[in-house]
Amino acid sequence: MKNHNKNILAIIPARGGSRGIPRKNLVSLAGMPLFAYSIEHAKASRYINRIIVSTDDDEIARLGINYGAEVPFLRPEELAGDTVLDLPVFQHVLKWLENHEKYYADIIVHLRPTAPLRKASQIDEAIEMLINHPNADSVRSVSIPSQHPYRMFTIGEDGYLKPLLQTQYKEPYLLRRQDCPPVYWYNCVIDITKPSTIWNKNSMTGDKILPYIMDSRFVVDIDGPEDLLLAETKIRQFKEISEVGA
Repeated sequence: MKNHNKNILAIIPARGGSRGIPRKNLVSLAGMPLFAYSIEHAKASRYINRIIVSTDDDEIARLGINYGAEVPFLRPEELAGDTVLDLPVFQHVLKWLENHEKYYADIIVHLRPTAPLRKASQIDEAIEMLINHPNADSVRSVSIPSQHPYRMFTIGEDGYLKPLLQTQYKEPYLLRRQDCPPVYWYNCVIDITKPSTIWNKNSMTGDKILPYIMDSRFVVDIDGPEDLLLAETKIRQFKEISEVGA
């Protein structure tokens, strides 16, 4: 399947710094560096035929190559800070590939290292969605939230609770859960986009975003130490289930 005629590029942004967990992308999770899971997922995809790690860190670069990704450059320091958004990082990768290799991607797969539980089959299904919907700008993975936004509040300047959402209901927070409309939250696990979305719309998503709905069991966003414990538990559980079914 990787012999298809599209250049499908996976980009794994993995800078060396981190606020929540020191050197987070290199922390060991079930015996493997956290960022390496995303490389393994990309390698197992039926569609992805190039994998690049964008990093400012020599150790991450070395390990990225060892795990099977390309690291053709080190990310500039000005693109490696805490407040840098995804868009300029991805524009840098695409521009570098264009200038140095005359390489142009047809589809870009964004795999965040902080999501180690995704499956290659899920990535492929999301890629297929974008291929099969040529008018779409991107695909983003979403899940059903544990708490409905109808039951969320802000606190006004007067100190009283105010419903977060204005709806047709006077008291939306009192609706039964089954009466609330379906909503989905962006889980940051799988993003698929087009170069045209990045360049022409100056956006990672554009305005025509297809939803890839994921089971929340595969959603863990590694931010603090407790997330690492949860992810390791789930990885071992999935491995046991896989071995039993083999």
